[in-house]
Amino acid sequence: MRFFLRARMLRVVSAGALAGCIAWVPAAAQDADQSTAAVAGDATGPAADDATSADDTGSDTDILSADTLTLMLDGRFVLANGATSFADGGFGKTRFDGDANRDLQPQVLPVEAALIWQPRFTSSLNGNVSIAWQNDQQNPVDVLEGYLTFIPRRRGNINFSFKAGLYWPEISLEHATGGAWSTVYTITPSAINSWVGEEVKVIGAEATVSAELGGQQFSLTGAAFGFNDTSGTLLSFRGWALHDLKATAFGHFKLPPLNAFMSGAQQHETRSLYEIDNRVGFYGRAEWRPASALVMNAFYYDNRGDPKVFTPSLQWGWRTRFWNFGLVADLGSRTRLIGQAMTGTTQMGFVPPTATEHWINTRFRSAFALLSQQIGPGALSGRVELFDTKERGSRMNHADESEDGWATTLALRWPLWRSLTGFVEVLHVESERGARARLGLPADESQTVLQASLRFRW
Repeated sequence: MRFFLRARMLRVVSAGALAGCIAWVPAAAQDADQSTAAVAGDATGPAADDATSADDTGSDTDILSADTLTLMLDGRFVLANGATSFADGGFGKTRFDGDANRDLQPQVLPVEAALIWQPRFTSSLNGNVSIAWQNDQQNPVDVLEGYLTFIPRRRGNINFSFKAGLYWPEISLEHATGGAWSTVYTITPSAINSWVGEEVKVIGAEATVSAELGGQQFSLTGAAFGFNDTSGTLLSFRGWALHDLKATAFGHFKLPPLNAFMSGAQQHETRSLYEIDNRVGFYGRAEWRPASALVMNAFYYDNRGDPKVFTPSLQWGWRTRFWNFGLVADLGSRTRLIGQAMTGTTQMGFVPPTATEHWINTRFRSAFALLSQQIGPGALSGRVELFDTKERGSRMNHADESEDGWATTLALRWPLWRSLTGFVEVLHVESERGARARLGLPADESQTVLQASLRFRW
């Protein structure tokens, strides 16, 4: 009976995702200079305000006009060093790597092309579906997101909103909500939000209630989801990484060389969107705005994965749980401080009779602070961050499979034309991971990536 109810819930959640795949949301949410509310994922932001301006009569319906379509293109010049990137099955911490000697290597290449369709069914019901081609992506074209949002007309000081489909939960403070999930301040997101982009996409349904009391705003979100059973695979086998690759509905990520035992137990790739154990996961989010210039939030996630369940292709269920804390503070009219911190654990495999731990039991932690200063029409942003993992699993070498690292990023964003934005970024990463010895590499690695990006939106 319990299995039947779980399976039924997953089918309901999946139906919401399929409904989301025939709908899409407003591209304006992707503008790089949008407000704190949009960047922080505020459920009481512009979308909610729009919903209060008209009755839900359908008079605002716009299914397929030019205003509902957005095309995004991203091309790069890249100069990078370091060992083979994780994107190619190595232990490199960045998307791009050096030449055969790990020295600086220049590249000019297209990175992403995304199409976003954003119909408005009524003044309260919208949708968002984005499809994309990404360099290094498995499939030529794949789905990034597909969901519906429903925000009833606001009455009094309390507001409700609902979302269902395929989407990233509101964790990142570095990405714009809406189509294509683009970064706002830098080209490369932090280690935290890079991982969110690759392993924390869900098929789910969430409800949010927000209220205003004494000039302060509060919101609570609760959600149930499925199809995120493999979350944690990359953090355990590869560790943290810094990149802007985004998980797709049908794609996978390569894994680096595994130890002798895990090479026979785990497929050498991981699918980001996969339901294995028919167990429903959940997350919750609380946000507090004591003033217009300050936003704080806390987020808890538990996929409730069964770490002992696997598929014939050796994709495993992972029990992944984490806390994420976020802060956005405007220090004046042109300066913004952003911070996030995450801590969690992920487990996979059986507990051997002679052991007390699952095959894999990884604790992971990371934190960053980002300061952004507007300069004329553009912005200069700097970020510093720390990350580590600690392995305690019974089938993993604890010293080799744990890691420590830090990174710094400096980025300039500048509008070049109404539909064209330029970014220049320098990223430096220092990390230590003993498992690199499997590739004949030293445990310590220092990597630097210089990128210049042109983003076109139309």
